[in-house]
Amino acid sequence: MMIRATTPKDLDAVMAIIEEARRTIAALGIDQWQNGSPNRAMITEDVSLGQGRVVTADDGAIVGTFALIYTGEPTYDIVYDGAWHTSDRDRDGSVAYIAIHRVAISVSHRGSGISTAILDYAAEYARILGKTSLRIDTHEGNVVMRRMLEKNGFVHRGTIFLRNGDKRVAYERVL
Repeated sequence: MMIRATTPKDLDAVMAIIEEARRTIAALGIDQWQNGSPNRAMITEDVSLGQGRVVTADDGAIVGTFALIYTGEPTYDIVYDGAWHTSDRDRDGSVAYIAIHRVAISVSHRGSGISTAILDYAAEYARILGKTSLRIDTHEGNVVMRRMLEKNGFVHRGTIFLRNGDKRVAYERVL
């Protein structure tokens, strides 16, 4: 398994994995990702900004995808029913955390440790950039994701609201 930057050539494979995840989430009765987001335009923007990542199997097939946002996440500015453990900004005014978004793993590779590898990669990347934490959010009903986050050192920090008003549970892993 290897993690690398997403390229334009990867877009079809990434979108196929996102569609698999969308169907899995819908089957659980969760409305997360059911409104057309994430979409190809978002993934294309991740590529152009250098934020997109793919996980490849030993044969080179793309089996996972995610984005690392290190320029800040406006929906994380206000946390209800809690608070972030770390500051939003470093002493120099730069964003002090990396946000992880759009995590999706191919159905054929779920349960193989890819989620942990993604979170460990994100933590190492954040450390290299001098960040103090990782932040992520998910639907409150996505118990599989929530359990995986908690297993990997993330702590529930409260509630955030997306730009469209959807409620999400916020998690943070202090580095």
